Amino acid sequence: MNANQIATNLRMDYKTVRHHLNVLVKNHMLIPVGEGYGAMYFVSPELEQNYDEFTKVWEKLRHEYSPSSG
Repeated sequence: MNANQIATNLRMDYKTVRHHLNVLVKNHMLIPVGEGYGAMYFVSPELEQNYDEFTKVWEKLRHEYSPSSG
């Protein structure tokens, strides 16, 4: 999807989505294909290669930052 499609699907502001996409590209998690407004975003080869490690970190963060029940 391009940034506009992502923003529409997530019901988020386009500029906010663009900011986060830029952060993910800068950190080698996504790669843009194409240029400008129509650029499509895909998972990067680096993230694909390290996906198991990524999910471990994600789960750890999810548990640390989720609201405690009680």
